[in-house]
Amino acid sequence: MTTRILALVGSLRSGSHNRQLAEAAVGLAAEGVELEIFEGLSDIPFYNEDIDVPGNEPAAALKFREAAGQADGFLLFTPEYNGTIPAVLKNAIDWASRPMGEGVFVAKPIAIVGTAYGQYGGVWAQDEARKAAGIAGGVVLEDAKLSVPESVIRFAERHPREDTEITEKLETVVKQLADAASQPVAA
Repeated sequence: MTTRILALVGSLRSGSHNRQLAEAAVGLAAEGVELEIFEGLSDIPFYNEDIDVPGNEPAAALKFREAAGQADGFLLFTPEYNGTIPAVLKNAIDWASRPMGEGVFVAKPIAIVGTAYGQYGGVWAQDEARKAAGIAGGVVLEDAKLSVPESVIRFAERHPREDTEITEKLETVVKQLADAASQPVAA
């Protein structure tokens, strides 16, 4: 049986180091683990209960919920914008949280990692993402962490997949998440 992990990348920038980190993670997934990067977060409208009408949800939000509903776990990659989580990632968490108590994150494991320009690697944004994902019903893996500081310098001339230290740490996070996702969901 395949364990499905859906990766959400909170940076829309072409050449994003968080996107590159997610690409590296895809290649680190063990046999029996399918790690897929969700494409289309930028297409999802801002969450608004008026447009979240069963049978009439926006197509992009429905596509996201369907993909997330098929996932056994989630790996979120977040940069840090002004000391917090980027709007596109927060919006995805908001859509995942509805309907309240029955959203696609409920009872599924979530790991949150990332890289940022600053000296702490985006830990504030990661903490905010952990908080929001947990409130949305996800089982946040508090021990599965990776914060890569000074991304602009560290990845200036190489892709994260070429950085042995980072790939070893990222592989550990992917394994922790896959192990948690392969466990039966508690009722």
